[in-house]
Amino acid sequence: MATLTDIGLAAAINILSAIAFLIAFAVLRLQPINDRVYFPKWYLKGVRGSPTRSGTFIHKFVNLNLRSYLRFLEWMPAALRMPEPELIDHAGLDSAVYLRIYLIGLKLFVPMAILAFAILVPVNWTNSGTLENSKVEYSDIDKLSISNIPLGSQRFWAHLVVAYAFTFWTCYVLLKEYEIVASMRLHFLASEKRRPVQFTVLIRNVPPDPDESVSELVEHFFLVNHRDHYLTHQVVFNANKLAKLVKTKKQMQNWHDYYQLKYDRDPSKRPTRKTGFLGLCGDEVDAIEFYTSKIDELSEKEATERETIKHNSKSIMPAAFVSFRTRWGAAVCSQTQQTRNPTLWLTEWAPEPRDVYWQNLAIPFVSLTVRRLIVAVATFFLTFFFMIPIAFVQSLANIEGIEKVVPFFEAHN
Repeated sequence: MATLTDIGLAAAINILSAIAFLIAFAVLRLQPINDRVYFPKWYLKGVRGSPTRSGTFIHKFVNLNLRSYLRFLEWMPAALRMPEPELIDHAGLDSAVYLRIYLIGLKLFVPMAILAFAILVPVNWTNSGTLENSKVEYSDIDKLSISNIPLGSQRFWAHLVVAYAFTFWTCYVLLKEYEIVASMRLHFLASEKRRPVQFTVLIRNVPPDPDESVSELVEHFFLVNHRDHYLTHQVVFNANKLAKLVKTKKQMQNWHDYYQLKYDRDPSKRPTRKTGFLGLCGDEVDAIEFYTSKIDELSEKEATERETIKHNSKSIMPAAFVSFRTRWGAAVCSQTQQTRNPTLWLTEWAPEPRDVYWQNLAIPFVSLTVRRLIVAVATFFLTFFFMIPIAFVQSLANIEGIEKVVPFFEAHN
């Protein structure tokens, strides 16, 4: 049994939670350290630079401009008023579709609410005697529901007709919105500039062949099966060790530039550092010469590792990026099974180079499948056991539940 107080309490909890999350989002959005997270497309277009590159140390992480916090929600009405083509160009197709989801909600539930209050509420409320003559505990809120209608009553026809009306309206709105979104997506793809990724497919689990290398096998396979559309390919190398060397060398180069800039500002004193752990212990040496020697050492290792990868057949992974002459050819290849064995010659659309986690391309197919299975099982149990805290929170959605958890509240109620 739900009372008006229980409904009001539950609504207040949900509204306050929504406001708290909205404020947290708006505040985090203003912080310089999160700038690339909230404005990724502006960085890709080159119209926005990172605010963490300039200013004092604290300004690189925290926005201290108090005026920006006073108008931190101004972006909401601006986004709602923005024309759809401009919104797509500004924030991407996903943002435009996301806003349409709210419009779908309004189109669905506003007419439903009006119809329900105009027909179902009077039909349920005007019936008398059902709940009064029953042995169950009820409140005035229950009189608005179908529980106030006795079995065999002609009033059920109103519920049946309204249910069909709701179903028809939902299907109609979803059909129209799907047509609009599909048209938006086709227009977006047609107007988008051509990019190599639109013509490229990622091939995984290429079967080994004792007579041909992976590169020769891929070329032969696609010349036979996709001769009219195949253009070229690039096999994948296991360059994880090389990537670590490059990353370490970049870090050394950054420290070298830092100390060089420090020395340029004050040539009277050469910067120094200690050679031990994190520069906290060990012999004190010239910092610029130290990092110069480290960079030279890493450059030699990098060149050696690069040559090793090129000439070592074990460094070639059973995967390749295959490019086609047409989008249609790439689409057909990415969405069809290539052989009778469904675990060989696996194809999928190639992601953007910046979206590829190159270290994972070296993971064998069996290991990748096992990892996906583990993630799926973990997700299931996480979702299943998440119902426990949800049930606990729902128990606090009425006064009686709060009194059971917090006896102090009952004593002062």
